[in-house]
Amino acid sequence: MTYILNPVLEEERFSELVSFVNKLIEDNGGDIVEVDEWGVKKLAYIMDKKSTGYYVNLYFNAPGAAIEVVERNMRINDDIMRYITIKYDAKMKRYFDLKQKGEAPTLFEEDAEESNEDDN
Repeated sequence: MTYILNPVLEEERFSELVSFVNKLIEDNGGDIVEVDEWGVKKLAYIMDKKSTGYYVNLYFNAPGAAIEVVERNMRINDDIMRYITIKYDAKMKRYFDLKQKGEAPTLFEEDAEESNEDDN
């Protein structure tokens, strides 16, 4: 699940909302695998008169009923601008497992020499 929070909130409020979503999942029979807070990033298009948002990427395992409850609560919370929940297929699961082990292939590897030449 990836969700975007209102960027004008205070740091403390970001933490509260992330904890709120995590607790919703756990209270409904799910377990959190990884929470990756990306921070404030530029949006692809303006949403609710805002050009940035606080991104959170969340990996979890939960039954379908739990996802319904979580999405309903996210939909009615004014501080959560957007969210998307994606079910992993077999390829995505393998990639995530490799990433956890530190063995994931690099998709976009920048050549160090090219990088140094650009700096000159």
